[in-house]
Amino acid sequence: MDTLSDTLSRIVSIALLGAVTGALASLAAIGFVELIAALNDWLFISPRSRFMVDNARWLVVATVGVPAAGGLIVGIIHRYNPDRRSHGPPDIIQAVQGLEPRIPLRSGFLSAMASMVSLGAGASVGQYGPLTHLGATLGSLVAGCARNTRWMVTVGVGCGVAAAISTAFNAPIAGIVFAHEVILRHYSLRAFAPITVAATVGYVLANMVFERPPLFRLETVDASSAPEFVGFVAIGVCGALVAVVYMRAILCSARLARKVPVPDFLKPMLAGAALGLAALWIPDVLGLGKETLRFAVIDQAFGAGELLVLVVAKILATAMCLGFGFAGGVFSPALLIGVLFGALAGNGAEVILGELHSEIAVYAICGMVAVTSAVIGAPLTTILIVFELTRNYDLATAAMVSVVFSNLVSYRIFGRSLFDVQLRMRGFDLADGRHKAILDQRLVEDYVSLDYTALSPDAPLDEAKSRLLEADRHEGYVVDANGIYLGTVTLAELELSPAGDARGPKVTVGQLARPEPLILTAKTTVWHAMEQMGDFVGESIPVLEAGGDGRLLGVVFEATVVKAYLDTTNRIRKEENAGG
Repeated sequence: MDTLSDTLSRIVSIALLGAVTGALASLAAIGFVELIAALNDWLFISPRSRFMVDNARWLVVATVGVPAAGGLIVGIIHRYNPDRRSHGPPDIIQAVQGLEPRIPLRSGFLSAMASMVSLGAGASVGQYGPLTHLGATLGSLVAGCARNTRWMVTVGVGCGVAAAISTAFNAPIAGIVFAHEVILRHYSLRAFAPITVAATVGYVLANMVFERPPLFRLETVDASSAPEFVGFVAIGVCGALVAVVYMRAILCSARLARKVPVPDFLKPMLAGAALGLAALWIPDVLGLGKETLRFAVIDQAFGAGELLVLVVAKILATAMCLGFGFAGGVFSPALLIGVLFGALAGNGAEVILGELHSEIAVYAICGMVAVTSAVIGAPLTTILIVFELTRNYDLATAAMVSVVFSNLVSYRIFGRSLFDVQLRMRGFDLADGRHKAILDQRLVEDYVSLDYTALSPDAPLDEAKSRLLEADRHEGYVVDANGIYLGTVTLAELELSPAGDARGPKVTVGQLARPEPLILTAKTTVWHAMEQMGDFVGESIPVLEAGGDGRLLGVVFEATVVKAYLDTTNRIRKEENAGG
């Protein structure tokens, strides 16, 4: 039973973790966003700066040259990252759901730097993914300094993510839910408290101290009629299809980039040059597209043809930039694609419903959340972002309808989210539960025992039998002088084999040895070992060197594998249901 002082100490440490992480992540997010905005103005990426340029020839050079130069710098930065790429939300999820939740500082800050250059140079990528990864890196750092335990680091990462989302959207509740829904994937009270503190601190700094503007502003808008809700269902279904096209385009672009016979560090430069050329005709593909997003929620700002062209162009531009190595997220482009798609749907609703249709903003918001929620796998977060940005219950309800149907469809066609599919392609599959993903990381070599009886293939049967009886074992493993596993003999086989006739003395254990029906290697995972042990009957299982010539490393006992499985599942259950 904890004493009062222990309880107070724990409460204070948890609150401090949330407050410090929230403040650092929020300040870092504000600085990150402000620096990107400044770079966009300096480098003629933002519409305002482009409008003020008098020399058309110089503007053409800047439009093509800036993204290309930015891509070259990003490619060089990637060469110093341990795995030669930038990190984002999938890496946070893998860390938290896996064995080691700590976010490496080097990859964290190099990824942030690469993302800043990408976004500053006008790449068609998102800023929210890099912000969450930067927040997670800071949270991991603070938690590691406070108390280097797995639980503390995991919660620190969640605090950083929540603060970053809260700051970016002025939406603290959405930040809290995003950290639990996408990153932690559970709602334990012990994690909920510090994450709430972090999100609140982020909101206070962004909204009250620095007075950050919201993503967009809406006047009071409402759904006009009941038939429109059928339209919101249709937006959800069609938005899921748009999201699937967007996600598949990103994956296809990455596969295409791997086939291009150019050094990896030059590929972002190629994408930047192509993006710049496209921007000469469609400038809206450059950068985050905040101005385009804000205009899209205004009636008659774009025609139907313009909206369709922008949706297609933004999907292709983002897929090319991400696939060819620019650093950034998928969240911001999904918001813009969704808003444009929703506005396009609103144009259709005007034709079908006539005076019964609502303002274009309602359809734009429904399209935004339908596409975005399917891409990031966060239906609750996107609904809450709408509610916190607009303070409009009716609009949030309409958005909720679109989100529900979008996620139902996209899950069946594609999967829970782009992040989960990317992790599955890396061999980290969360589809069957967190326990499977963790057990697929634990290797049998960590549980190998040397507590077995090794027999020479030339050993007589009587000698082998006496050694097994002396060791109180029923199985012996036959290995040659080089440690190569030749097979197994059992005590029953030795006792039944003839040893007194003319043939008996010539029989050796090497002649009786037979390979076990179940043999594991050092790189076999605990999960696969459990699957293969279904019909196993025996004392222990031989473990051979992975990829070698069959050298016996030792044995693993069935009880040891079962205990590793139960310990992992119990630890996960305890973590996810911890109340204090």
